[in-house]
Amino acid sequence: VAKAAFDVATAPVRVVGKTADLLTTSQEERDRTRGRALRESEERMADLEHRYREQSEKCFAGNEGACEDRRETRDAIDRERRERGY
Repeated sequence: VAKAAFDVATAPVRVVGKTADLLTTSQEERDRTRGRALRESEERMADLEHRYREQSEKCFAGNEGACEDRRETRDAIDRERRERGY
């Protein structure tokens, strides 16, 4: 009987605790999410920089279309850097 009374008395506390756990994000989860975002951003930057180098070579060789593509890629690199805080 005492156990049942204890369970009934503590049930609301357990529900509130579970709800708080579900509504809050742990520091570990925030760190994981931030790390993933940084890795994805680094990958985008690496891809953009690689594309920029290739377009630069074609532009310097006289390909006007590559020169325009190069300008657009440079703008994308600049946007990515601003988003990252550089």
